[in-house]
Amino acid sequence: MEESSLFYKEESEPKERLYKILFTGLDSAGKTSIILALQNEFSKISSVEPTRGAQRRVFKLMGREISEWDLGGQRNYLISYLKNPSKYFGDTEVAVYVIDILDGSRIFESLSYLYDVIEKFKELDINPPINIFFHKYDPKLIHNVKVQIDNEINKIKKEIIETVEYEEIYFFKTSIYSPGTIINAISKILLELFPRSQLIQKTVEEFARMLECESLLIINKNSILLGSFFNDENSKQLLLNAIAYFLSLNDVFEDMALEQKEDQIIVRKAEKYFLFKPIILERENISHYMLVLKEHTPFDLSIINNVFPTFVNIFNDIIRN
Repeated sequence: MEESSLFYKEESEPKERLYKILFTGLDSAGKTSIILALQNEFSKISSVEPTRGAQRRVFKLMGREISEWDLGGQRNYLISYLKNPSKYFGDTEVAVYVIDILDGSRIFESLSYLYDVIEKFKELDINPPINIFFHKYDPKLIHNVKVQIDNEINKIKKEIIETVEYEEIYFFKTSIYSPGTIINAISKILLELFPRSQLIQKTVEEFARMLECESLLIINKNSILLGSFFNDENSKQLLLNAIAYFLSLNDVFEDMALEQKEDQIIVRKAEKYFLFKPIILERENISHYMLVLKEHTPFDLSIINNVFPTFVNIFNDIIRN
């Protein structure tokens, strides 16, 4: 590992600021299910009830507090938000707008409300990046109509771009049945708020090369991907979609009082080896984990455990500065 990545310091970032991420869209689009998937609460998704009004949650990410607003999408609430834009849309740093791509009958209504939200942003003189989630895009569910759905998505994207003048609009395809799509999207969105995330990414890439692995990622308890290395698209999808499994397995071990700070979980499947290992950071209450994929060659744990503390120390220095 180069010395520059060991000793390079970013300027300290202010920690008192509260960053607001706004989830909005029509009712039944899947906003709350997306949030539950990030919290690894998949068992609650099947019984989720319509969100009433604005639901707020505050969590920490790299020393900063993120205020997550989940706006219920029932019509009476939508009207209320538009009548009181400063209360609900004010101070938004990042907006996530969720569209149920399988409900073609409500696409026009969904786009109409999106344009209303954008107008309110302009009235408030704010321009947060808007991330459009084409949700419920599960290849196993739509395999018979995939071409049709993809064509519909492209039409919607074209209409949005041609209809509104807005500096930053991004598009993602997401599904709770493919948790990696949600984790990857939300992580990209949130890490744009943290300049030092680029330093974390560089450090993770160097560490992955040292381990000679196919893929490696660092994730926290809130399913936010802090850094990653992927050799190819296949290993990327394998590791992203394995996150929920290992977080759930780790929770089971914790409930059984089997989990220890120095523990690691190794799983072999079809000549692929997965390593899941906790990362203990100073002055950080939230848990962080490393998940690694190697193909064909088993893990040499002695090597990993020898270099892992050095990586943790570097990662800890970046996080706390």
